[in-house]
Formats: sequence, C-alpha cells, structure tokens
Amino acid sequence: MTGASGFVGRHLVAHLEDCGDEVVQTDRSDGGPDLLDADGFAALVAEVRPDVVYHLAGQADVGRSWSAPVETLRANVEGTYNVLAAARAAEVGRVVTVTSADIYGLVSPDDLPLTESAPVRPVSPYAASKAAADMVALQAHLGFDQHVVRARSFNHLGPGQSDRFVCSALAARIAANELSGDTEVRVGNLSPRRDFTDVRDVVRAYRLLGEQGRSGKAYNVCTGTSTSVQEVMDRLLAMAGHEMHLAIDPELFRPADLVELRGDPSRISSDTGWKPSHVLDETLVDLLEDWRGRLSTAD
Repeated sequence: MTGASGFVGRHLVAHLEDCGDEVVQTDRSDGGPDLLDADGFAALVAEVRPDVVYHLAGQADVGRSWSAPVETLRANVEGTYNVLAAARAAEVGRVVTVTSADIYGLVSPDDLPLTESAPVRPVSPYAASKAAADMVALQAHLGFDQHVVRARSFNHLGPGQSDRFVCSALAARIAANELSGDTEVRVGNLSPRRDFTDVRDVVRAYRLLGEQGRSGKAYNVCTGTSTSVQEVMDRLLAMAGHEMHLAIDPELFRPADLVELRGDPSRISSDTGWKPSHVLDETLVDLLEDWRGRLSTAD
C-alpha cells in the first residue's frame, strides 16, 4: 500500500489486517521510496510481489494545489504512472488506484447524482492532477491489459483526519475553543454541499474493489446524499461543550468552490455489495472526540 501513513492509509491498513491480510506498507514520510523514484519503487514492488497494490499516496491538499500546481501534478500523475509500471513489471494481479470526485468539476443540479460516465471538468490543479491520474490508470488497462480498478472517492472524514480538510478543521477549532474558553469559530464558505462518507466505510469499499472490482472500471465511493458545510457546522456546534458563534474569515475561502457534489454509488453497490454503515452524526461525534483527545495531550 502506498500512502500507508496518511489519514486513509492508516484506516485501510487497520481494516486489511483485521480481515487477515498481510500488508506491506510504504510511505515517503516513513522513509519509503518516493513515487517519483521509479527505479526505487519498482525494486520494492519486485521484492514484495504483492497480490494487490492499493495506491493512496499523492498530494491531497486542494488548497495547496493552487500554490504548488507542478508539484501536485508530478506527485499525482507521474507517481501513479510509476506505481502502475512497477506493478506491471512485477506481474501484480491487481491495482486499485484512488482518485477523487473533484475530477467531475463543474456540474449543474441537472447532472446530479453523478455517475461514472459523467464528463470530467476539473476546476482546481488538484482535480486536474487526479483526472490525469485516472486516465493514466485507464490507459494501463486498455494499453497493457493491466488489471486496474479506479476508485473515485467523494468527500470522506473521520478520526485522525488533518485539519487541512473542512469538517476536520471545524471540529478542531471547536475542540480548541473548549480548552481555551474562546467562543469564536472562524469559517469560510459554508454553502457548498458535499457527499460525505465515513473513512471507515471508504476503506471497506477499497478492499471490496481490490477483491471484486471489474478491471478498467471506475467506481464512485459515496453515499448518494449531500450535506452542506453549514449543516455540518450546526451539528458540531450542537455537540460543543459551550456556546460558540461563527466568524467569517475571507482567507478561508478557496479561489473556486463547487456548489454541490453528489455521487451515484449504484455501480459499487451492484458489483461488490458495498454500502455505507456509518451515519454522519456518528462520524462527527467520533471526529470531535478525536480532536479533543489530540489537543488535550498536545504540548
């Protein structure tokens, strides 16, 4: 598994091991080969010779992609190519590549819910990099007959997530206020609606795709429903230890923000039987409790 030390990677490692799988983890932050080091990564895959490669590594910060577009493109596109090439050389049976629903980009209400056949119209550099990575994976299937399954994940959240992502950032600010006694919570644009899935459901989907996903197919990993960031904020505020109020911070607004993103999970449900098992309120409780624990033990 690439990106094993990341937010989703840690949850996927735990899930795979709980299922009895032997997991070989690699992550640049733990001294593993950089995915841009094609020879180094190929040597690792050739040594391990896994049955499945789960490719989660990359530059995942949408906001950062605006200031570091070339770095984002190289990490997500060239990195994905190198993973696929290494897997081909080692005759790995299956690769699951993880991209993002951001590749669908500009959508209108009439386009929703999005199916895997929806056009790709990325808005951010991050989304463009993931769209290109998705096509690199498709080319590996069509051009080399490689068994590649493409997961297109919509927004996911849960314990352990970085505060670079909106729901986790909101939970972190509330937990920090509970410790300090402050009552102001800085927020950006609260109107976007997103299809939120608990990370623990997401990793179940990835393993099922690694077992049952059809080669060359793309799969939306989503719930099929959308919730506004405002609604998430309201639910978190209701869980807070004392009353708080919102303060709009222009610096938290992105250069471009999609109004709504909501997917159709019919294909993954039909092919693997997957469906979400966590409701949003449960996920938000766990996320807020996780931040309370992290901040209470911080120096």
